[in-house]
Amino acid sequence: MRKKVVVVTRKLPAAIETRMMELFEARLNAEDRPLAPERIVALCDGAEVLVPTVTDDVDAALIGALPESIRLIANFGVGVNHIDLAAAAARDMVVTNTPGVLTEDTADLTIALLLAVPRRLVEGERLARAGGWAGWTPTFMLGHRVNGKRLGIVGMGRIGQAVARRARGFGIQIHYHNRNRIHPELEAEFEATYWESLDQMLAHMDLVSVNCPQTPETFHLLDARRLDLLQRDAVIVNTARGGIIDEAALAERLASGRIAGAGLDVYEREPRIHPKLLTLDNVVLAPHLGSATFEGRVAMGEKVVINIKTYADGHTPPDRILPGTHA
Repeated sequence: MRKKVVVVTRKLPAAIETRMMELFEARLNAEDRPLAPERIVALCDGAEVLVPTVTDDVDAALIGALPESIRLIANFGVGVNHIDLAAAAARDMVVTNTPGVLTEDTADLTIALLLAVPRRLVEGERLARAGGWAGWTPTFMLGHRVNGKRLGIVGMGRIGQAVARRARGFGIQIHYHNRNRIHPELEAEFEATYWESLDQMLAHMDLVSVNCPQTPETFHLLDARRLDLLQRDAVIVNTARGGIIDEAALAERLASGRIAGAGLDVYEREPRIHPKLLTLDNVVLAPHLGSATFEGRVAMGEKVVINIKTYADGHTPPDRILPGTHA
């Protein structure tokens, strides 16, 4: 039986590329540079499967230009906000993602940012490395403790729950806003307080963690008006998607001291970062490291392989994104 032809838009872990070469006729990206849309279309000629990443804008125009042979878009990643799901559904294309395998890694990074920003860790590291530290004094580089603080989690899915579980170990009080209230047993485990109103929750939090998916409904969910609800000494962390926060409005408020600090791993126009954020000491900037562990990326690749293999065998892939839903 002829192997399925699979187009992979970015370089993946070697073990995953080897496995793909064994199972499929894989067209790989050896240079690991983002491909132009026309290049993706050309590579997909005669192929059945496209494996994009978050760096690919799989919009309606690209989907419309793909050859009829493409029947599966097997995304390497959980978020699918870069894929026009309606356009894919209109062409009867199946879309899959890789849920679950990056939950722990992203939660770890979230906690790292929630600790680093209030304690001014990165700011202090830069100062020490530059030779600007003159020695210990009682009032030098004072930050804020996190123990006992109120953490508002925006989006209590897998990652939000993993963040809550970790935060409890630091004595942080858990609050959350979600489309639906989580199971009572989980609320009891986290000693969590549910807020039906996002506005009311934001106004009472010391720390805020953004962990919801980016959808048309959550784009700029934290806009200028909502950012102004935060307390002046609040810290906000985003390890979800950049477009959930109005980046320009956030930069303005961080620069003016209206918000105390932020830890950001994702940005509205990646890889570009708002220039004002680059100048601020009260912001920790990470280059989209949420799932950046060897273990996490291999596990993501294994999910992609399973989804393709299952589809090739004539079955419904385990991680299919149904039309009208969002990961």
